[in-house]
Amino acid sequence: MDKLKKNNIPVFILAGGYGTRISEETHLKPKPMIEIGEMPILLHLMRWYYAQGFNHFVICAGYKSWEIKNFFLNYEFRVNHLVIDNRTSQGQPAAVMGDNAKQERWKIQVIDTGLDTMTGARLARAFDEVAQYEAFSDFAVTYGDGLSDVNLGRELAFHLAHKKLGTVLGVPPLARWGELNVTHGTQVRGFLEKPENRPGLINGGFFFFKSEFRNYLDIDKDFVLEKEPLAQLARDKEFRVFRHSGFWMPMDTLRDKVKLQELWDSGKAPWLAPSLPLPSLSPAPSSLSPSPGRSDRSVGSGSNKLGRSRKKGKIND
Repeated sequence: MDKLKKNNIPVFILAGGYGTRISEETHLKPKPMIEIGEMPILLHLMRWYYAQGFNHFVICAGYKSWEIKNFFLNYEFRVNHLVIDNRTSQGQPAAVMGDNAKQERWKIQVIDTGLDTMTGARLARAFDEVAQYEAFSDFAVTYGDGLSDVNLGRELAFHLAHKKLGTVLGVPPLARWGELNVTHGTQVRGFLEKPENRPGLINGGFFFFKSEFRNYLDIDKDFVLEKEPLAQLARDKEFRVFRHSGFWMPMDTLRDKVKLQELWDSGKAPWLAPSLPLPSLSPAPSSLSPSPGRSDRSVGSGSNKLGRSRKKGKIND
């Protein structure tokens, strides 16, 4: 899959939820702006796409959307030197000092999709905004709080080859707790602290869709991507899974955040593309405006078999 093709595929990032399961951080900022290694997890995610040739990002914002807008308004000056020269006249704009080659050459659109809007409606509203100004045959969708080392070029090639409307990344369920190996009675045969080989697949949150998938969506604020649209797509036999057995981890809780930070501190973060020299960021303070609420991933009934839950939501292909 050549780079030009990837450049024509917008990446929609669901970044509007309240993130209540990690409220220790989200009372200050939207969940995708929680920092790993002094940079928002949203930026880590975007850089992984960018390293593989994608350069158009549509951020479906909601809760504290200004924090996301403000970050990217000032991003140029966070990754480059800054000069403000008012010696000859007042009010001169700030400018990048010297070469700004470190800054990514990408397009970013931050779309306000509503404060209490669910994932399907966020995607529909953002899609409609972008589609007013440009046409695209295929698009990517992901959550703004999960990282992986998935080869996105291969997933895209798989998506285009099978010619169905949708592709989802299928990953093994995370082993959160130790697993007991027991007999038919009560005898414990063994204990696996972190069993890796778990049956089934769950939604890994890295999607590709053809633009016709818009017909499955609705702008009603309670419309959930992980429920009817994906279930109907499966019933129509228009949904395929791209299997991934490598690194994948969502940031649902403070425990997850700590684990991701540990991986970053080790210098071996699986999601850092080794071939791409990326600029570092200087830390910036966040605004203080607490407002709890519900998460984009609060999708209701556990009967949904395409959901993001690690306990439920296996993918059947």
